[in-house]
Amino acid sequence: MISYFLRRLLLVIPTFVGITLLVFAITRVVPGGPIERMMTQAMLGGERSAAALHTRTGGVLSEEQLAQLKAYYGFDKPILTSYANWLWRVLHLDLGSSTRFHDPVWNLIKERFPVSIFYGVTTLILTYGVCIPLGISKAVRHGSGFDNFTSVLIFAGYALPGYVVAIALLTMFSAWAWSWAMQ
Repeated sequence: MISYFLRRLLLVIPTFVGITLLVFAITRVVPGGPIERMMTQAMLGGERSAAALHTRTGGVLSEEQLAQLKAYYGFDKPILTSYANWLWRVLHLDLGSSTRFHDPVWNLIKERFPVSIFYGVTTLILTYGVCIPLGISKAVRHGSGFDNFTSVLIFAGYALPGYVVAIALLTMFSAWAWSWAMQ
C-alpha cells in the first residue's frame, strides 16, 4: 500500500513537467501572444500604454522596440533556455504582468481567489451532500426502479454540458418564481 502511494506521489513530478511544457508551448505557439497583442494595441491605440506606444512609434513598433519586447518575453533565447527561465519564475511565483490589464498576474489571481474558493467549497459541499446519500440509497435499492432512474439521470448529467444544464435550471426556476409571484 505504501509503495502504491509513493509511486502515485512520484508521478506528480512528470505530470507537473508535462503540464508546464504544454502551457509553455501553447503560450509560445498560439497567435495573439504578448508581442502581437502589444503591436495590435499600438496600432489601434486602444489602451493607455498602447496609446503611448502609438504616439511614439507612429502607429508601428520599431525594430528596436520589437527586440526589447522579444528580450523581455524571452523570445530571443533558445527554447530550452527560455523554458528554464520561465519555469524558474513560475516556481518563484513570479508570473509577470498581464498584457491585458497591465497589472502583476499574481495580484490578479489573489484578487479573484476568494470568489474561486467560495464557489469551489460550495460545489464540494453540494456535490458530496448529494452524492453520498444518493450512493447509499442506490446501494440499498440496487436493481430497483429508483436505481435505474437515478443511473439514467446521472449519466445524462455527465453527458450534458454545464451551460445547457444551467440554462435549463434558470428557465425552470424563473418560470416557477414567476408563477409563484403571480399568485
